Amino acid sequence: MRKIGFDSKKYLEEQSKFILERVNNYDKLYLEFGGKLLCDLHAKRVLPGFDADAKIQLLHKLKENVEVVICIYAGDIERNKMRGDFGITYDLDVFRLIDEFRSYDLDVNSVVITRYEDQPSATVFMNKLERRGIKVYTHRATKGYPTDVDVIVSEEGYGQNPYIETTKPIVVVTAPGPGSGKLATCLSQMYHENIRGNAVGYSKFETFPVWNVPLKHPLNIAYESATVDLKDVNMIDSFHFDAYNEVTVNYNRDIETFPVLKRIIEKITGEESVYKSPTDMGVNRVGFGIIDDDAVKDASQQEIIRRYFKTGCEYKKGYVDLETYNRARLIMEELNLKEEDRVIVEPARAKASSMKDERCSNEQCTAIALELNDGTILTGKSSDTMDAAAAVILNAVKHIAKIDDDIHLISPVILEPIKNLKKNTLGSKSTSLNSEEILIALSICAATNPVAQAVMNKLSELNGAQAHCTTILNTVDEQTFRKLGIDVTSDPVYASESLFNM
Repeated sequence: MRKIGFDSKKYLEEQSKFILERVNNYDKLYLEFGGKLLCDLHAKRVLPGFDADAKIQLLHKLKENVEVVICIYAGDIERNKMRGDFGITYDLDVFRLIDEFRSYDLDVNSVVITRYEDQPSATVFMNKLERRGIKVYTHRATKGYPTDVDVIVSEEGYGQNPYIETTKPIVVVTAPGPGSGKLATCLSQMYHENIRGNAVGYSKFETFPVWNVPLKHPLNIAYESATVDLKDVNMIDSFHFDAYNEVTVNYNRDIETFPVLKRIIEKITGEESVYKSPTDMGVNRVGFGIIDDDAVKDASQQEIIRRYFKTGCEYKKGYVDLETYNRARLIMEELNLKEEDRVIVEPARAKASSMKDERCSNEQCTAIALELNDGTILTGKSSDTMDAAAAVILNAVKHIAKIDDDIHLISPVILEPIKNLKKNTLGSKSTSLNSEEILIALSICAATNPVAQAVMNKLSELNGAQAHCTTILNTVDEQTFRKLGIDVTSDPVYASESLFNM
């Protein structure tokens, strides 16, 4: 069993109290949310005990005082930028976010398309939103940004942006991912609010790095590992140390932009900023929820290894460059971590090695090892009937349900028509069923087979399991593992030499 290292209830109480204290100083507070507001799986992995939806639950507690503005960069729409954890584009993620916010009774004020330059895809996206009753604003690039503060804070700069009408004291500004223009939107709104005579403030909710945890703590290093593509580097906040003689941690981009940001805020308000440092601007209290530092260290080290494997696969696919992959490797070396420190790596590779004399449907025999929450390790291998991901899931739930391994759960009467459909009707070269197809077949069998139903009932117990595959998982298997709550890594090796498979 994984040790619990974080108290989510304590965190929610501390965090909500601190945000309300901050908003009391203003008529309106613009709260920039960095990182993932919903389904923060990184936080869940590095802080065992953290609820992945803790931040949205926090806003739900404050719902009477909160409305949400979602930003998306027009260039990300144009190039179909993807969210790797969900396998969907940023524009589709905006739709998902709106639905999720509404399910928590949170008011979604509008969507802002930032750095809009009449890109065709961004215009189509805007039309889709407006025709579903969502208010849309467009912001073009701010004249003079980032150095000419006099122009930025003028009718030529932020004055060119339309004012977003808001009614509640806390305006949460969020986005599908980084670089979406959240900060610029907050500052633009501050400019317009100030013109209207409103006392307005800005704060940032950035979960990582954790400001009151040491710089080289694995928890903060895991953040660097998660952002290797952004080249984020954790640093001591020198502004905070100079002001308060207190050591706190922030990251390079916030520290580098702080002097300009401070000047812009002072120019907008006409007063000296209450903030002496980037740390001052933050409202993050996640560090106060840690109850077992050793458990957090262990979980963070595992996350660093997981991120290393993920970056390796992304490099193989061409999504990141060699420098990014090497940075992930250097972070591993900094903590003296090895691939095999992820306990399921060796069992998976050993299983694949034992298959070398077998005839595999793929050119590269694939094996997966899966560690259950009780520490039991099971394996699965690719075959003509099903792929390794499907096999290991079936093996795992049979083990949990205490069903003998020799018992077949899915009748050939069900399997054969599916294989024929794939090959003869849909034209697929491979008839090996993936994990989603196998689970659908299993659910059909469960209608008449009590044993299959007993196994189906155990699927939820895979949540929190760890898995490793000896080849790069296909998208369907990767998403199935995610939906089941299984954290999976892969060796950066393709299962086949074929460049195109159907």
